[in-house]
Amino acid sequence: MPVPKRKRSRARRDKRFANKGLDVKANTVCKTCQAVLLPHQVCRSCGHYKGVKVMKTKTDRLVERHAQRQALEKAKAARGSSSRD
Repeated sequence: MPVPKRKRSRARRDKRFANKGLDVKANTVCKTCQAVLLPHQVCRSCGHYKGVKVMKTKTDRLVERHAQRQALEKAKAARGSSSRD
């Protein structure tokens, strides 16, 4: 049966329990959309940081693409009606 050759020091033994005192991270609320987020982070839902828009979100990109598609369809329809004249 294996037996330890040397005594394990108090420092080595206590290293196992050193991280037991970690605290839970604090949460904050976004000023614009009231979403829960970590402190000092950009809000993922609205893209604001300290009340200033700093990041494009997925919904922003969707709205932008939709507007571009609408403009493209209008341009195609205009070209189609002008060539028929």
